[in-house]
Amino acid sequence: MKRNIGILLTCVDDSEFATRFPDDGEKFRRLLQPLRPDWTFTTIPVKDNVFPECVSDYDGYIITGSPKSVHGDEPWIARLMDFIRTASASRAHLFGACFGHQAIALALGGTVEKSTKGWGLGTHKTTYSEMAKWMVPVQYEMTLFAAHEDQITKLPEGATLLGGDAFCPIGAYRIDDHIFATEYHPEMTEDFVSGLLDGLDGELDGATIARAKDSLSVAAEGPAFAQWIVKFFDKSAT
Repeated sequence: MKRNIGILLTCVDDSEFATRFPDDGEKFRRLLQPLRPDWTFTTIPVKDNVFPECVSDYDGYIITGSPKSVHGDEPWIARLMDFIRTASASRAHLFGACFGHQAIALALGGTVEKSTKGWGLGTHKTTYSEMAKWMVPVQYEMTLFAAHEDQITKLPEGATLLGGDAFCPIGAYRIDDHIFATEYHPEMTEDFVSGLLDGLDGELDGATIARAKDSLSVAAEGPAFAQWIVKFFDKSAT
């Protein structure tokens, strides 16, 4: 069934580096469109305080990553939290990545804090202890790109942990069948992450950057995770 997916763009990075690449809405469209060529993906710049008029305007939503903290006091972040609560109450399908993963949890009563382990950068492997019905083909380990300092430390009531690792114990979760989220970035590409790490070299400590660059020897599996995302939204039609 054809779906119309709204991509809630939260990334505020307008640096020269960022403008050399598609925005996060377009990154997600490029990831998912080949799997569902008849679907429509519309980017909505919530970072500019632009929101759908009604949750029912779209068949589901993707909330992107952002360099902003979910604890920020910007009006659009507060409005996004309200939108998430309204969408969840109406059982609209929400998928969140990184900032989106954290925002959904925080909006619904979870806790997000700066990690005591520092930055997650480069590639990280999530081990899944539970598979939701849309997570097919079944794959109990998956490597994705990471770019985060905050983490969820407590899930909202009713959430089910899907997977994580020692560095990020809450790496993915679901809430019933209408919310699916990951701390990681299936939409990012190796050239983008390599450039990001080059840009952060000198801003973050050398050991963190070196570990992140070394981790890129392990290929990210964004296209495999993309299968789970579209099948999650397929379920919104049933």
